[in-house]
Amino acid sequence: MIEPRSQKPVDRSGRFPAKTFRDLIVWKRAHDFVLRVYNFSRGFPREEQFGLTSQFRRAAVSVTANIAEGFTRKTAKDKLRFYNIAEGSLEECRYYLILAKDLGYGPDETADKLADEVGRLLKAFTKAIEKDL
Repeated sequence: MIEPRSQKPVDRSGRFPAKTFRDLIVWKRAHDFVLRVYNFSRGFPREEQFGLTSQFRRAAVSVTANIAEGFTRKTAKDKLRFYNIAEGSLEECRYYLILAKDLGYGPDETADKLADEVGRLLKAFTKAIEKDL
């Protein structure tokens, strides 16, 4: 059973500070994106197993993995480095969405929307950290 938090919120929004990367909204939405990429790429042709399918999945996982790794870094500069890598991996995924559509594997509107949302969240998240520099 999870114990309720007894500490007071640290900001006016009533939010509690994140204790782990799993508490971050940006990580949660990025994880949703990864799950969507896995489901979408499951329908790709078999000959793409070691090509587009593998690259797309690895790039999507890289987004969440870099958010998680950046969370543990002590300095704002170190955190930003990992979040910047996550942004780059997200852009790579955006390209794979375009490629999948152009190859006739189908568009995935949900994945497109999730990528947009994760991009906006990452941008806001990094801007907030940049204030500490």
